[in-house]
Amino acid sequence: MKAKIGVLTISDRASRGEYEDISGKYIMEYLNEVITSPFEVIYRVVPDERDIIEGALLHMADVEGCCLILTTGGTGPAPRDVTPEATQAVCEKILPGFGELMRSVSLKQVPTAILSRQLAGIRGKTLIVNLPGKPQSIKVCLDAVFPAIPYCIDLIGGPYITTDENKVKAFRPSK
Repeated sequence: MKAKIGVLTISDRASRGEYEDISGKYIMEYLNEVITSPFEVIYRVVPDERDIIEGALLHMADVEGCCLILTTGGTGPAPRDVTPEATQAVCEKILPGFGELMRSVSLKQVPTAILSRQLAGIRGKTLIVNLPGKPQSIKVCLDAVFPAIPYCIDLIGGPYITTDENKVKAFRPSK
């Protein structure tokens, strides 16, 4: 079964076309580099509006059937940063370890990583992961958490995703 992966960029300016969405495009490049099993990307750019973000997440999970949704943007402390709230509202289970690990590895790069509010959660058979908004930070975070993502998707009933072990070694317990 071909995996469907959602890439959702949350940005007022990118949604208005004021600048190119380099973060969402970087996530797609990363996925193409590390995933070796068949997959397709469902890509959207939305403004920093909680109801619109929630609607996009619900559509990607429930209608499009994405097994994984990676968001970028809207995870800081600014008033319009509401991605974690939207994510939490649509998830049945929150997985705090994702945010903890992403902040931990990011702190080795920049002291402002403590301002990040990234989180991850499960909605049905979909894993949703909030990523930061800058490509360099996205790479640091994905390199840290991606080894656990394929097994998490296995556990929630999603498709079997394989990776290029020279880039990201997916962890699965030995049988």
